[in-house]
Formats: sequence, structure tokens, C-alpha cells
Amino acid sequence: MFGNIDLNEMMKKLQESMEEQNNKTYTAKSGGGLVEATVNGQFELVDLKIDDSLLEDKESLQILIMSAVNDAIKMAVDDKKAQAMNMFGGLNLGQ
Repeated sequence: MFGNIDLNEMMKKLQESMEEQNNKTYTAKSGGGLVEATVNGQFELVDLKIDDSLLEDKESLQILIMSAVNDAIKMAVDDKKAQAMNMFGGLNLGQ
């Protein structure tokens, strides 16, 4: 079913890829750079930078934080999907 595919090697490469993905960081900005959020490959917020000019405007600050965090998470998710497609896209498992 799997032809000449070495399943142990494939699993090793998959694990290495997942570890590499978890160590990557993704940064997104909102409000023209007034808020900058960074998440890791496990979708955890690891850094948040806020321009001092926003500290007096709570509502705007909340919106910009949500936007930056959501954009950074989307970047991480999209990258993980792309990596999975690249890893498994070349395999002809059905042949």
C-alpha cells in the first residue's frame, strides 16, 4: 500500500517539522504598528508591544490588540497548513 515509503523516516521527518513549527514565531501589527503581537507555533501569545499613545484609549486598545493577536494566530495556522500540505502533498499513498 505504501510502496517504497519508509514509515519510520516519514514519522521522524514529521516530528522534526512539528518541533520546528512550534519554535517559529509569527508577528502581526495593527493600528499602523501601534500594537504588535507575536505568537509561537503553539498559538501562544509570547510578546505584545503597545504604543504609549494608546494607553488613554481603552476601547481602541482592546480592538487593536484583538486584531493583532488574531492576525498573528492566523499566520501561524496558515503556515502549519502549508507545511502539512508540502510534507504530504508529494506522497502518493493511494498507489
